[in-house]
Amino acid sequence: MAEYKQDRVLDCTGLLCPMPVVKTNKALKELQVGQVLEMIATDPGSMPDMEAWARQTQHELLVAHQQEDGKFHFVIKKTH
Repeated sequence: MAEYKQDRVLDCTGLLCPMPVVKTNKALKELQVGQVLEMIATDPGSMPDMEAWARQTQHELLVAHQQEDGKFHFVIKKTH
């Protein structure tokens, strides 16, 4: 996984759909354009949910990665 400077890390482990997306959306509203958020989730549905959310919101999904420990890591850059 490429390294990015995260301005904030949001831990959504244990949360089920739609909460990781809801909390990510709220957290991004608190960031400035160009800042980067890393969101960590354990819900397997978060991978397609976050990809669809990024397309709809037009924020840049820099990383969508599943680690061996069952956690999904998403790095999102706020674009607007």
